[in-house]
Amino acid sequence: MTTAPPPASLIPRPVLFWSGVALTSAGVIEHLWMFLECAPMDFDMSMMTMTPAMWAAMVAIVVGVVLSALALRQPAGARSAPAPGAETTTAGRRRLIAILSFALIVDQMKPATLAFVSPGMRQEYHLSAADVAWLPTVALTGTVLGSLIWGRAADRIGRRATILIASLLFLGTTVCGAMPSFSGNLIMCAMMGMAAGGMLPVVYALMTESLPPGRRAAIMVLQAGLTTTGGYMAASGLAALLLPLSGWRMLWFAQLPPVLLLIALNRWIPESAAFSAGKERATRVPAATLFRRPQTTKTLIVTAYGLAWGLVYWGFITFLPSQLEASHSHGMSAATLLFLSSLLAIPTCALAAWLYTRWSARNTMVLYAGLTVASLVALAVLGLDDSGPLTLAAVMLLFAGTAGVIALLGPYTAEIFPTAIRGTAGGWVAAVGKSGGAFGPPLIALVLSAPGGMRTAAVFVALPMAAAGVAVLARGSNPQAAREATDKTPLDAELDSLLHDAPVPARP
Repeated sequence: MTTAPPPASLIPRPVLFWSGVALTSAGVIEHLWMFLECAPMDFDMSMMTMTPAMWAAMVAIVVGVVLSALALRQPAGARSAPAPGAETTTAGRRRLIAILSFALIVDQMKPATLAFVSPGMRQEYHLSAADVAWLPTVALTGTVLGSLIWGRAADRIGRRATILIASLLFLGTTVCGAMPSFSGNLIMCAMMGMAAGGMLPVVYALMTESLPPGRRAAIMVLQAGLTTTGGYMAASGLAALLLPLSGWRMLWFAQLPPVLLLIALNRWIPESAAFSAGKERATRVPAATLFRRPQTTKTLIVTAYGLAWGLVYWGFITFLPSQLEASHSHGMSAATLLFLSSLLAIPTCALAAWLYTRWSARNTMVLYAGLTVASLVALAVLGLDDSGPLTLAAVMLLFAGTAGVIALLGPYTAEIFPTAIRGTAGGWVAAVGKSGGAFGPPLIALVLSAPGGMRTAAVFVALPMAAAGVAVLARGSNPQAAREATDKTPLDAELDSLLHDAPVPARP
């Protein structure tokens, strides 16, 4: 008689897990206490050295994160246990959507905060503009590595466990606010970036596998766009409230309560049933599967789309505020452009979600790529010296187009890849897009030195976006079939054919 595998608990070793959380929290609180003791010095910690208590607190944070991560490891052969009411009731699904949306807002707050801590950090440490530029560079490099690591981890240890481990790293890296040296801040920001880089692809994978077909795609696209806006608004709101009172360091510590709340809400984050069923597969699916037939074309298409977005967003748009201010013709500050970007994301993403579901996922991807290209071409023709409404409209459409592109890319990737490599694919695409933060600014700076300046740069970044749009139109997958499938999806049939060298069945 065959014995059924034991059921898995939500947290296999709860005592060990919560002990690790408590130990990590204690380490963070010790750093917070040291920060508060610097109030008489206007919270300037740059002249301090790491005390024995702070080193002990750092050890507590590392040990706590490791203990909690080990506590999440399921016993061999254990079956997945769903979270209470997570996938079986309408109320449970709505609760799951709300929790995962909250997780993405917390995730987006981390990189968004960099823009608000940089001025105060530069002043306290007496840094040059070139020195402080290392902060976003290191953090974005961390997000690239994090996307690759956690995307792969989601396919190995599970979606739920990966989200919780990323949350634990969020908790530990709030001590950015107490690092006495700038080098210490760089190290902690790199770790913060690694945690932040992995949340998006894992959440999209879990959403795809936990919600029923129908409105799922629209919910994911809307969620992708609005949580990005929500993360920026939360970071900017905290900055407006706390910077005049306690300076830039408090912006990191202020993220401690929402991270603790996210960890406490883990009870209602389920493991994906599709992932759990796939764990029974005898053959382990390697990450290189992304670049093997029949996945190769899909991987290359979403890679091109992500690279094109990264070049436009991290390259061209990074220089846009300074170029507009240098023209002295618009009176538009960088803060105004950021506000417009956040504001335009709301209707842009709502429209993208509607079109993605009601019209065509593939055509919606092409439409927003085309909108981005058209706005870039308009800026190349008009230039930034023209103060007319056409130039301002082109700038606004550029923000609308890029907001739609990134809102569509993550959900689209999650829908077109098989369950066994969905997290890996999402992590790869997220890493590709964020890598634009490393190569985009220096590349565009080089182009700006060529004849034509910003006009030339606009054409330069429009070309790869146009190529990506054409690639999606010509060879892009249509996730509608996978969305409507019930039992074994065509995506998993493709994967089986790859693993067993069988012919791939024809798809409509």
